[in-house]
Amino acid sequence: MLSFSTSFMAMPMPTKSTDSTIMTIGELANYLKVTERTIYRLAGAKKIPSFKVGGSWRFSKVDIDKWIAEQSTSIEPNLSN
Repeated sequence: MLSFSTSFMAMPMPTKSTDSTIMTIGELANYLKVTERTIYRLAGAKKIPSFKVGGSWRFSKVDIDKWIAEQSTSIEPNLSN
């Protein structure tokens, strides 16, 4: 007769709903307040973190938020005025 232990350590659920959120083209376009066409262009040119699932683009919210922060800090102010 086989016996199995019924006690195990469960993995904790993410504390925030955004920890592992995956967005579609439309959801990301709404999030960034741009058109879906802009998202397709950025993803196709590999200028935004993305991946494909069954031929459809997907975006990790965590990666997008990091990308936004990088874009914000990489712009150098024009001090020649």
